[in-house]
Amino acid sequence: MIRKTSLATLTALLLAAPAWADGFTLTSPDIAEGQQLADAQVFAGFGCEGGNVAPSLEWSGAPEGTQSYAVTVYDPDAPTGSGWWHWFAFNIPGDVTSLPGGGAVGGVELANDYGVRGFGGACPPPGEVHRYQFTVHALGTVLEIDGSVSNALAGFMVNANSLASSTITAVYTR
Repeated sequence: MIRKTSLATLTALLLAAPAWADGFTLTSPDIAEGQQLADAQVFAGFGCEGGNVAPSLEWSGAPEGTQSYAVTVYDPDAPTGSGWWHWFAFNIPGDVTSLPGGGAVGGVELANDYGVRGFGGACPPPGEVHRYQFTVHALGTVLEIDGSVSNALAGFMVNANSLASSTITAVYTR
C-alpha cells in the first residue's frame, strides 16, 4: 500500500512539475519589491495626480512550452470586496521578454476597473497603504478569448493555463 501511494505521489509531482518551474523571474527598472510606486505609476484622476504610465517590465527563464504571456496588475487591498484590476493583458507573443514603459503589449488588453483598456495607475483612498501585484504568467497556450471578457474570466483562463508566474509587489499610499 505504501509503495502504491508513493508511486502515485511521485507521478502527481512529476506531472505538476511545469507549475513549479524554477528561474522564471520578473524584473523592472521602474518598480521594486515592497517599495513605493513612483508618481509615474500613479493614476491621473479620482483625486490622484500621476503620470498613469505602466512601468517597464522584463522577464526571463520561461519554462519550456511557453506559447504566450499574460501580465496583470492587481490591488487586493481595494475596498471593493473584490480588489481592483489595474491592468490585464494576455496573448503577448511567446518570443516577447519585456514590455517598454507605457504599456505597449502586442497582445489583448482588457478594460481595467477604471473602465478603460490598458494600464490604470495606483490611487488608493488617502491614508491607506495598498499593495500592487505586478505579475507575468508564462502560458502553455494562446488563450481563445477576446478583449470582451471580464477580468475574472480571463483570470480563470490564465490560471488554468499558467506554466509559471513571477510577481513584484510594490506599494503606494497618499
